[in-house]
Amino acid sequence: MMAGPDCKFSPVGWAKAMKECAILATVVGVLLTLAARAQEPTASLNFLVIRDYNGKPIRNASVVLHQVNEKGKQARGGFELKTNDEGKTSFDGVPYGKLRVQVLAPGFQTFGDDYDVQKPTLEITIKMRRPQAQYSVYQDSNNAPKKEAPAEKDDKPSGNQKPE
Repeated sequence: MMAGPDCKFSPVGWAKAMKECAILATVVGVLLTLAARAQEPTASLNFLVIRDYNGKPIRNASVVLHQVNEKGKQARGGFELKTNDEGKTSFDGVPYGKLRVQVLAPGFQTFGDDYDVQKPTLEITIKMRRPQAQYSVYQDSNNAPKKEAPAEKDDKPSGNQKPE
């Protein structure tokens, strides 16, 4: 087809050509993004979650992964994995960089730590602890631990006593 003074484009033909260009640009953009990601190094993470007091595996523990930025803030989203009967779980395709790992299991303290992923394979063993007794560090103005307030004496007779 020759472009010249006799060449006429209809509005329908012009819209169709623009639509085809937009689709082509979108496909090229997606392919370039996938190619860039293919070049970005990724790692395979293997987790083992065990009890700290006897080394036995903890099954069905939640392992939560969040990417962490340069300022130490975790990104939105993330991944949640569950351990198997042997206390193991794994995740492939983790981009290199800082990663925050949190582990939750009923009957154990929540674990959390940041890891710097810089190798193709990373083995992480997490030793979960039992909860510890809680205590208060609150003190009254005399630097003595706060005592419970004594119950106030009621001047009214209770139902068991007869008035005098």
